[in-house]
Amino acid sequence: MAVDAEQQHSPKQSTARGGAISYGIDDNPPWYFCIMMALQHYLTMIGAIVSIPFILTPALCMRDEDPARGTIISTMIFVTGLITFLQTTWGCRLPLVQGGTISFLVPTLAILSLPRWKCPSDELIGAMSDTERTELWQVRMRELSGAIAVAAVSQLVLGFSGLVGKLLRIVTPLTIAPTVALVGITLFRHASETASKQWGIAVGTTTMLTLFSQLMANVNCPAVVYRGSGHGLRVTWFPLFKLFPVLLTIAIMWALCGVLTATGVFPEGHPARTDVRLRVLQDAAWFRVPYPGQFGLPTVSLAGVLGMLAGVIACTVESISYYPTIAQMCGAPPPPLHAINRGIGIEGLGTVLAGLWGAGNGTNTFGENVGAIGVTRVGSRRVIQWAAAIMVLQGVLSKFGAIFIMVPDPVVGGIFCVMFGMITAFGLGALQYVDLRSSRNLYILGVSFFFPLVLCLWLQEHPGAIRTGNETVDSTLSVLLGTTILVGGVLGCVLDNLIPGTDEERGLVAWSKEMALDVGQQSEHAGAAERSTFDFPYGSDLMRRWKWTRHVPFLPTYKMKL
Repeated sequence: MAVDAEQQHSPKQSTARGGAISYGIDDNPPWYFCIMMALQHYLTMIGAIVSIPFILTPALCMRDEDPARGTIISTMIFVTGLITFLQTTWGCRLPLVQGGTISFLVPTLAILSLPRWKCPSDELIGAMSDTERTELWQVRMRELSGAIAVAAVSQLVLGFSGLVGKLLRIVTPLTIAPTVALVGITLFRHASETASKQWGIAVGTTTMLTLFSQLMANVNCPAVVYRGSGHGLRVTWFPLFKLFPVLLTIAIMWALCGVLTATGVFPEGHPARTDVRLRVLQDAAWFRVPYPGQFGLPTVSLAGVLGMLAGVIACTVESISYYPTIAQMCGAPPPPLHAINRGIGIEGLGTVLAGLWGAGNGTNTFGENVGAIGVTRVGSRRVIQWAAAIMVLQGVLSKFGAIFIMVPDPVVGGIFCVMFGMITAFGLGALQYVDLRSSRNLYILGVSFFFPLVLCLWLQEHPGAIRTGNETVDSTLSVLLGTTILVGGVLGCVLDNLIPGTDEERGLVAWSKEMALDVGQQSEHAGAAERSTFDFPYGSDLMRRWKWTRHVPFLPTYKMKL
């Protein structure tokens, strides 16, 4: 007998702000259901996180067959689990996954493009000993680690000091659009380079992902499940293509590459062969616990820190825009200011830890998992906490992480074509709040999008163009002006707050309602439900007895003053 999947697993459906949900944010589903949904969130996350090293490691001068690539992936997943648990338990307490982000790749590539970090030729790298090759990429990783950790302190301060609430007044939709959209636009060269290694496989990957995620999203597949209490085995219809389009695409195209490898269609050494990086899997350790400073003591430079600030700004803006959406999906009231402050502060702490651990990246809210909540209608934070535990466990199983390094480059390139495009589209989605018939707004958008691309391209083609007579100043300006998301975000913010325009025209009215920035809106949603949802798991009642806690921006007792 066919039954609806949601009716099976959601005995206490409720109506939320975003519609009917199976489990709300404070609900605790049965443990077996938590594990099943946690695995789904893990699989949704892993498809995005493993793509980062495919861009990061070549810029670090690391060879494709280096087993350390698997170590970096395991480190990213391990840190993702730690920070996700902190965020859902003590941070903003929304059911979100906090992990590696592509936003940090833009400043990373700008830093590694400086003359001192340029990679030697392939012939020279090939002539090095294993020790020399290891030091070659580790010295660059230490530079990135220090820059990420120090830059993220600013995000930590923004959150826990409450300054992020003040910044919400100047970080408008016309700031968010160029900042986030330019992340995807800037990385198009890397998608092209990876996909061009075998265009047939890359185009096939993009086509299949489009087929699964868009055309077959509403096609359900039968599945047999067991229910106790005398119900026995039953058949349910499972939205397979809607939940796992990326994983299905990778699995099918990877298998196709395996067939073409076995039949000799792809010659020896071809980048689309499935055995081209087999040594990575063979050399990876079965069990390895990542630890801070595992690649050496991080180094710090002014150029690196200021460059990474661009990634911090982009991640802060992106996370802030996600919070109200997640709250609506899981039936929670709009997150109060203290929850937003705490969420950004924990995200900054996570990025500091990611830098110290040597992940080569920061942390940010995963949009893919936000989409999974919308599809499954399961918004319980307990599910995400189980997912965090799975991530920590997988992070110490290095050989499992090394498996994903073996995905053929053209398959990854095809995924990039969609993933980077979706990041760009998410940034453009902020324009729904503004009046696009306004010549003022169109002018700001045009300048903040076009000028950064022109400037950064010119700096890439003329790496020694900035000469002030001070090497530190030259490097710092080269990184700052060569980071599109920073230039675009600053231009959008300055122009939008400088050029006269009405609040309706700028989108501030709609944006304020979405973020619940007004005192009246905060008061409207304040009550027992909000206190229960965004309170600390322990100690909140005690804090309410102390009047001084009302002035601490990240405590649940905080009283906003505008």
